[in-house]
Amino acid sequence: METSRRSVLKAGLASSAVVAGLTAPATAAATPVRQDPFTLGIASGDPWPDGFVLWTRLAVDPTAPDGHGGMPNRAYAVQWQVATDRRFHHVVRAGVAVARPEHAHSVHVTVQGLHAGREYYYRFRSEGYVTAVGRTLTAPARGTTPRELSMSFVSCSQFEHGYFTAYRRLAEDRPDLVLHLGDYQYEYTKNTYVAPGGNVRDHDGPETTDLASYRQRHAQYKSDPDLQAAHAVAPWLVVWDDHELDNNWADEIPEKPEDGFLDRRAAAFQAYYENMPLRASSKPRGIDMQLFRRVKWGELATFHMLDTRQYRDDQGCGDGYKDCPAAVDPKRSITGERQEKWLIDGFRRSEARWDILGQQVFFAQRDNNQGPLKVTSMDSWDGYVASRDRITRGWVDARVRNAVVLTGDVHAHWASDLKLNYDDPAAPAVGSELVCSSISTGGDGADSGTTAHPWLTWNPHLRFQNNLRGYVNTTITRESMVADFRTLRTVRDHEAQAFTRAQFTIEDRKPGLHLTGETPQAPAPLAAAGSDAVRSRAATAATASSSDDTVAWETVRP
Repeated sequence: METSRRSVLKAGLASSAVVAGLTAPATAAATPVRQDPFTLGIASGDPWPDGFVLWTRLAVDPTAPDGHGGMPNRAYAVQWQVATDRRFHHVVRAGVAVARPEHAHSVHVTVQGLHAGREYYYRFRSEGYVTAVGRTLTAPARGTTPRELSMSFVSCSQFEHGYFTAYRRLAEDRPDLVLHLGDYQYEYTKNTYVAPGGNVRDHDGPETTDLASYRQRHAQYKSDPDLQAAHAVAPWLVVWDDHELDNNWADEIPEKPEDGFLDRRAAAFQAYYENMPLRASSKPRGIDMQLFRRVKWGELATFHMLDTRQYRDDQGCGDGYKDCPAAVDPKRSITGERQEKWLIDGFRRSEARWDILGQQVFFAQRDNNQGPLKVTSMDSWDGYVASRDRITRGWVDARVRNAVVLTGDVHAHWASDLKLNYDDPAAPAVGSELVCSSISTGGDGADSGTTAHPWLTWNPHLRFQNNLRGYVNTTITRESMVADFRTLRTVRDHEAQAFTRAQFTIEDRKPGLHLTGETPQAPAPLAAAGSDAVRSRAATAATASSSDDTVAWETVRP
């Protein structure tokens, strides 16, 4: 039976039966939870051929100021199940995890021993409450090349600037893998960062500077049903950018002088891990956290997930757009020496058709000055030119078959050809860069023609720009990677629909982008009549209880 998208995302499973043998740890006081603790949803991530990570976090009051989500100061047992069908007739793995107060009652379950390249479903239960059903996948077996991978990537979701409708539309597109490239949350207190036209909602709590406030902010974001839908539809690969900690931070240096910044960094890292579906290898140790890692999708694609914040040299010339001598200093790095070596070694060993870099900031040269000066962003790879050159030459020298860089950060869609020499318009392309717009950051933005941005005139390797909000869907096959730049007319309307503003194709072993489709302009908005009723019906459909043949939790025997 084919599963519907809506039922996969929000299949509610109301059950209050007691699970035999499932009790809280003996050291915990008997403090029952009398309301649903699964207010933050569920997630999966870091898929491997034999498994993945499952995540949830208990919180009855998500935005409680102390960051504990209104949970009593005790541990709770959380049962989990993985099945081959969404009705849980065939449970293949099950167990019990413990949600502890010292970890904000978060749960990370590393599931192993599954079949490669398969679709699975999962759910959690605790204190008589059951989560929605999530869909996830294992990676294909090593040495195999799957026919196709549907992968989406996103970045920059500012809760105050707009609704997370783009996350909902992404979930409805039902990808097999989602990459989040940073700025999952923002650190500001309300009325500090205001979008054009005003904010549609407010952050709770102060600016995030300590563990309690970071936990509170993550919980407020995770409470959003559209974000929950996107997490529930597929496994995620996550990396941070700056706002998970502090705007434009660089290694141990904050944006502005700040006492106690390293304590703030440690708190942000801990909260980030607690709220993301990451493996134990990424668990932070004080101010350090291992986030760069490599995930293979059989021999079709290798994802090199980078961290361009934790190890970088400080931005040159006081940050901003500058013609800055420090930008070309060969000793400066955006990745740090160890990560750079790890990445280039990965290129040399790669047997994948597509080597994909999941990272944060603009990679291609982007000069905003038509004159003789080269004025570029010191926060991007333009501020670390030698670092970019070494990595680009690394994949060229390694004869990587197809190199593609995925990028977030800049709140607009871009597409670029990558070169060894950007100052020579005739230099051949050696790779491609796809940049996703924000989910909501910056408010609505504005539509424009595919090549209307003036910078494209004197940066001919830049092929496309659009300032509407959205995400990018890709279809990766042996023959090509097709990128659909998905956009929304507005982020101020829950009912806004997504449409493909432009489509680019990268052909196997032919570096460079080919425009293969575009929508001339944003479609008209949906009729306003009954919009609240429409959203209510959609919400009802998305959260409808599973049908009668769903196996009740307490009768399942793994």
